[in-house]
Amino acid sequence: MRWWKMLGLAGIMGVAATGVVIARAERRRRAYTPEEIRTRLRERLEDADHLTE
Repeated sequence: MRWWKMLGLAGIMGVAATGVVIARAERRRRAYTPEEIRTRLRERLEDADHLTE
């Protein structure tokens, strides 16, 4: 029975770690200003256009 407890604890730790990673990425994403987002999207579009030529 002891290994079940360890497996459950490892699962909970994995879920918590995933939540931390997602929250950190979301915070980083929201830190951009609308103008920065537009600029980045335009750059990505230009890069994609160059790849299709």
